[in-house]
Amino acid sequence: MMKFSSLVVFFFIFPIAFAQLRVGFYSQSCPQAETIVRNLVRQRFGADPTVTAALLRMHFHDCFVRGCDASLLIDSTNSEKAAGPNGSVREFDLIDRIKAALEAACPSTVSCADIVTLATRDSVALAGGPSYSIPTGRRDGLVSNSADVALPGPTISVSGAVSFFTVKGMNVFDAVALMGAHTVGQANCGLFNDRITNFQGTGRPDPSMDPALVSSLRNTCASRGSAGLEQSTPLRFDNQFFKQIRKRRGVLQVDQRLSSDRQTRGVVARYANNNAFFKRQFARAMVKMGAVDVLTGRAGEIRRNCRRFN
Repeated sequence: MMKFSSLVVFFFIFPIAFAQLRVGFYSQSCPQAETIVRNLVRQRFGADPTVTAALLRMHFHDCFVRGCDASLLIDSTNSEKAAGPNGSVREFDLIDRIKAALEAACPSTVSCADIVTLATRDSVALAGGPSYSIPTGRRDGLVSNSADVALPGPTISVSGAVSFFTVKGMNVFDAVALMGAHTVGQANCGLFNDRITNFQGTGRPDPSMDPALVSSLRNTCASRGSAGLEQSTPLRFDNQFFKQIRKRRGVLQVDQRLSSDRQTRGVVARYANNNAFFKRQFARAMVKMGAVDVLTGRAGEIRRNCRRFN
């Protein structure tokens, strides 16, 4: 559970929006809302445990464009969903199923933005990650443009990656913890193929990558076209990601750089050595991220269909 002192910190970071978000926002208007979300996520997780990575990706990609407003869910030829970096985002059908169930129980009450936030939280817990209370009360955005999508790529510098988070009110502990979500992530081999074949035009693999991992990834990419970002427990939410990058087993270049960069290597070491500390920090960072540029009160709308504006 989130302690009051943590909530005070979040309030000062996001004073207006966070003040209007609260744990149990739907306790009167739709008391079964969080149970409905949790049950449908559990059902989906039972069929495909990679849903955790998919929902984390959806949540991140939504929140870091126009804030956590479900603008990513809109179907349109020029919406955020149509932008290149979002081509690999999936599980929109799960959000549709949850929304349909909530509309049947409590019409026009629970926002799509809150559905994404709650579903992500529940999927993390199912994968062995932290279970935490998260404030709700977000409203859905009225704008979704592909031109607004500017997300960092796998070769971004560590300072660039950290800045991506800090401009949204988070710190280096938050940034590294949230990047630790790669412990359950998957990536298309095209995002790191140069590291295992022809790094920076040298004709050889990236020397910072463990040769055994190079060989393993070559085999995996030849047969599947994608690979887990953490190779030891790819479906389990734990701190193995940090342990692995300290052994030169980071798949993405930016992930590997976290373990050696002066700004982040100490944080990586702390997370690698203390799984409970990592999970606690991850939960705090997720609550912070969930408050980024949210719409509350009378702003935005409560969509009846997550794929379309009302």
